[in-house]
Amino acid sequence: MKRIFLNKLFLVSSVALFSVYGIIYACAGGDDWDFFGYNSNFTPETFADKSYSPLFLSGSIFYGIGFDTEHNSRFNNNIKEDWASYLKGKVDTTSVNYFLIGNESRRYYSDDKNVIKNKEEIEDLHVFYKNKKENKTSQKWSKKLNLKDEKIKNFVEFLYLAQKIETVSIGEENWSYEPVIAKTFKDAKMIQSIENVYNTLSDPFLKNRYWFLTMKARFYSNDKQKAIDFFNKTESSVPKNTLYYRALSYVAGINYKQKKYAVSNYLYAKVFDKCPELRVVTAYSFRPKNDTDWNKALLMAKNNDEKAALWAIHGYYKDEKQAIEKIYELNPKSEHLNYLATRLVNGLEQSINNSFQQDTGDNQPRKKLTLAESKTENQAKVDKKALDLIAKISAAGNTDRPYLWDLSLGYLQTLKGDYANADKNFDKAVKTLPKTELAGMQLRLLRFVNNLSKIDKLTDKNEKTILADLNWLYYELPKTYKGQEFRYQNASSWSKSYLSTLYREKGDLVMTEIFGESRYSYWNDGNSFYDNEKVLLDMKAFLEKSNKTEIEKIGAGIYSLKLKDINNFQAVQSTFKNKIPEAIAFMQQTDSVQYYKFLGNPFNGNIKDCHDCEHAAYQKKKYTQLDFLNTIKAMQDKLAQKEDVYTNSLLLGNAFYNITHFGNGRTFYEISIIGYGSSPYSFRDTMKKMITNCDVSKMYYQKALEAASTREQKAKCIYLISKCERNEYYNSKYNNVNSWWEIQDDKINFIAWNGFKTLKKDYSDTKYYQDVIAECGYFRTYVNQ
Repeated sequence: MKRIFLNKLFLVSSVALFSVYGIIYACAGGDDWDFFGYNSNFTPETFADKSYSPLFLSGSIFYGIGFDTEHNSRFNNNIKEDWASYLKGKVDTTSVNYFLIGNESRRYYSDDKNVIKNKEEIEDLHVFYKNKKENKTSQKWSKKLNLKDEKIKNFVEFLYLAQKIETVSIGEENWSYEPVIAKTFKDAKMIQSIENVYNTLSDPFLKNRYWFLTMKARFYSNDKQKAIDFFNKTESSVPKNTLYYRALSYVAGINYKQKKYAVSNYLYAKVFDKCPELRVVTAYSFRPKNDTDWNKALLMAKNNDEKAALWAIHGYYKDEKQAIEKIYELNPKSEHLNYLATRLVNGLEQSINNSFQQDTGDNQPRKKLTLAESKTENQAKVDKKALDLIAKISAAGNTDRPYLWDLSLGYLQTLKGDYANADKNFDKAVKTLPKTELAGMQLRLLRFVNNLSKIDKLTDKNEKTILADLNWLYYELPKTYKGQEFRYQNASSWSKSYLSTLYREKGDLVMTEIFGESRYSYWNDGNSFYDNEKVLLDMKAFLEKSNKTEIEKIGAGIYSLKLKDINNFQAVQSTFKNKIPEAIAFMQQTDSVQYYKFLGNPFNGNIKDCHDCEHAAYQKKKYTQLDFLNTIKAMQDKLAQKEDVYTNSLLLGNAFYNITHFGNGRTFYEISIIGYGSSPYSFRDTMKKMITNCDVSKMYYQKALEAASTREQKAKCIYLISKCERNEYYNSKYNNVNSWWEIQDDKINFIAWNGFKTLKKDYSDTKYYQDVIAECGYFRTYVNQ
C-alpha cells in the first residue's frame, strides 16, 4: 500500500488541503439518487447510521451528495439549539436564529443583505454596551429584549468577536479545479483578547464557546502552532463534546500542513469515531502518504476503538474485507462495521450480470444467455473469502446489528445458488430485525430475489410463490413508496428479465416479449417484435384474452404497449401499403390517436421540402389522422369513377409523399413500435425502408401527369416525380450503411434525373419552371452547369 488516498476522488479541497473544513470542489455532480442504487438490491440505509451515508459505495465522489457542500452550514442546528438553551426564557427562538445568521451558523455568502444587516446591528449593540449610549439599533431591540440582562449581553459580545473570525472562516461554495487560497486572520491582539475572555470566564457554557473560538482564531491565524499549543494546554479541562472534536480536527489539519501525516491521520480517525457530523470531512482529509505513515498512525492508537476507527477509514479507500476482519477482532460491536459491510456487499453486486445477455464484441448483437448459463456466470463471481467472512460473523451473532450479517449472508448465498441456506438466514434475521418500514421491505425484497432465483421452470405451483411480490414490486411500491433510499428498481428490472428468459426457454414468444420488452426495445428505433405479423396477431389475441392467469394479468399490466398501440402500427403499415379501408378500420381502434392532428397540411405539394415552413404556414383545415385516411379514401373512390383524375391523383401523390420521411407528416408514423428520429438511420431496417419509400406517391404523380391538360400542370407533375427519383437515388446509395457517419463522399453532385432533364428540355417556358429555379437551389445549380 503506497498511498491510501486513491484516485477514486478526483478533487481539490480549499485551504491548501490542511483545513478540516476544506470545501470539496469537483467536476462531478451529486444527485439525490446515486447511480449504484439502480444496480443493487441491498440498501445501505437499512443498516448503517445516516452519518456514514456519504461513504456508502458510490459512482460519484460521495454517495447521494456528489461532493461535500456543508462547510458553512454543517453545525447550524447544533449552534442554534445550544444558544437557544442558554438563552431560554431570555430571547425567543426567532431572535436567536436572526442573530446567528452570518456568525456561527456560517452562511454561504457574506454579501447576503440579511447577513450585512445582522453584522451591522451586532456592531451597534457592541458599541451600545461599550459606551453605554443608546443608538438606533439598541432602541429597536430594547423593545423586544432586555438588553440589560447579562446573558443577552454575553450573547451579543460573543457574536461580535465571532463575526471577526468569520471574515476568514466563511468561504464561497463554488466549483473549482484550483485550490482555494487560505485566508488568514492577522489581528493578533484580537485573538489574544478572545483567549483572555476564555481565561476569565467561569460559566461552563460560555467558557466552552470561547475555548472553541480561541481555537478557531488560532487556526486561521498566521501562527497555527499556537492553536496546537493552546489545545494541548487546555484539552484536559474541556468537555468532550462536538466543539472539542471540531477543535481536534483543526489540530489534525495543522499537523497535515506540517507534514506530520501519521499524527494528522490518527487525530482525524479519532474525530471520525466520535463526531458523526464530521465523518465525511475526516474521511476525505485522511491521507497517509505511504505504509510508514499508516503504521505509525496505528501505533499511536491508545485503545481498540481508536484502532477500529483507523481501520474504518482505511477500509473506505482500500479493502473493506480486510478492514472488517481487523475491526471485528478489535471490537465486534463497532458501528463502523455496518457501513463497511454495506460497501462490501454493494461492491460484490456490481460484478453481477443481470441482463441474461453476453457481449460478443464491437458492433455485434449481444448473445442471449440461458438461465443456467447466466447463473453459472454469476455464481462464479461471488467472492468466497467475503462470503466466508460474513458467514463467520453471522454465526457468532455478537455484532451491533446481527440482522445485517444474516441478511448479507442470505443475499450472497442467493447469488451463489445456495437458496435453502439463504432462506434459513433470512428467517434468522427476523429475530433481531428492527420494526421499521425500510428493514421490513429489505427483508421482503431479498426473500423475493431468492424465491424467484429458485425457479428454473415455471409451473402453476411455483408461480404462486412470487405473485404477491411481483404485484408489490411492479404496482404497490411505485405508487406508495415515496422515499428514495429503498432499492427496489433493480429487483424489478431483473425479475422481468428473469421471467422473460424463463418464457423464452419455454418457447412462449408473447410472454417473452411482455416481460423482456426493455431488452428488445430501444429509445428510438421501436420494437422489432412486431415486424413478424404472426407474433403481432398472437400478442393482440393475448391482450384481448379475458381469462388471463394471474401472472399474465401482471405482465399485461406492466407492458407499455396496449391494443391501441398495435392497431395504430397496423394502421400506419396499411397506409404505406395503400390499403386504406384496412388502415381506417385499424385507426378507428386507436382510441384518442385517431384524433391527433397533422402539424402541416398533408395534401400540399411544395417545391422544396421544409417541414418547419409547412407546419408554420396557414392551414384552413387541420386534418386528424382519421380525417386524413377518410379523405384519401374519398379521393380514391372518385379516382375509381374517373372523376377529376388530375386533381385527385396529384393530391393523393402529395398525401403519400408527406407521410414519408421527406414530407411534412412524419408524426403519422412516429410511434413507439416504429420509432422516432430526424434521420432514417434512427430506425431499424424494416421501418427505414418503409418510411423512405416514395413508390406510391410516384405512382399517383404519374397518373396526374397522364391526366394533366396544361403545360403548367405537366411541369408540376414532372418536378414532383423528380423529387421521388431523387429520394430513390439516395435511398439506394445509402442503403448499405448503418449510420450517417459511415457515408462516404463520392464527389457526385447535382445528378440530372429524368424529371430534371425533361423539365429543363421541354418546360423551360412555364411559370412553374421559373418557380422551381427560384426555390430549388439543387435544380438551379444543375441548370447553371
